[in-house]
Amino acid sequence: MSDELTAFIHRAMPLSATLGIRCTRSDADGVDLEIDWAPGLCTAAGLLHGGTVMALADTAGGALAFANLPDGANGTSTIESKTNFLRGARSGTVRAQARVLHVGGTTIVVETEIRDDTGRLLAKTTQTQAVLRPRA
Repeated sequence: MSDELTAFIHRAMPLSATLGIRCTRSDADGVDLEIDWAPGLCTAAGLLHGGTVMALADTAGGALAFANLPDGANGTSTIESKTNFLRGARSGTVRAQARVLHVGGTTIVVETEIRDDTGRLLAKTTQTQAVLRPRA
């Protein structure tokens, strides 16, 4: 785990600090994040809440889009996100691996896989990030 990368993610996206998200890798090729199951992040059934899973995916996608900004851009914003939930997590550490599908001048598309401790796929998110540029 990289404390420096985690600190950067927490500064850029404070919700990630609130949720306890940690960054283990962040570069233009991919972003890997993790979060530990905790009762306060769950539904009534003890499953990691879908909103927690989506926040993990959105954080990974946003960080990866930021790492791939084209020249002259200064940020990104999620404009579309679709998540397929395949199974739930009731314990352990959940990991997100984000990879770029497309980098353009106006949008960046990212795919993120969410897996449990055993490597089983819990969810898959496809996300489109708008490329933000300074206003003239």
